[in-house]
Amino acid sequence: MPHFVDTNIVVYAFGPGPKAMRASEVLTSATISVQVLNEFSNVALRKLGYDAATLQRRIETIRGKVNAIAIIDEPTHDLAREIVFRYKLGFYDSVLLASALLADCDTFYSEDMHAGLVLEDQLTIRNPFAWLLLQLGHRLNLPYGRNPQAKLT
Repeated sequence: MPHFVDTNIVVYAFGPGPKAMRASEVLTSATISVQVLNEFSNVALRKLGYDAATLQRRIETIRGKVNAIAIIDEPTHDLAREIVFRYKLGFYDSVLLASALLADCDTFYSEDMHAGLVLEDQLTIRNPFAWLLLQLGHRLNLPYGRNPQAKLT
């Protein structure tokens, strides 16, 4: 089954540091939605200071890496409203999750959503950087670095 990628992962794919390589891997052959392109464009313009040409190149790169770009239509909106009330999530996150469900994805990669949450017995939210937290814990000798069963808080 395909996987869906949240906007924060797309942003990391174009940044520096250890998260960039993993984000780029996860983005390859992913499904995203038009909302992800919109949110990425907003972050790129407002926070990253991209000019028009840089933004265009990045959008073309994203389109070339992903497997599919889901549209947001009325059924997506309707399912998003159900998700909001059923799982107590924010509306715009719920629109992304609805897009992933309607695209028959089984994994939703995000750094800032509820990792481990399973929606509709189909879609599991996963943090693609969890391994990095464990590695950091080992280096700093933190409890969760020694015990992978310990909760990350």
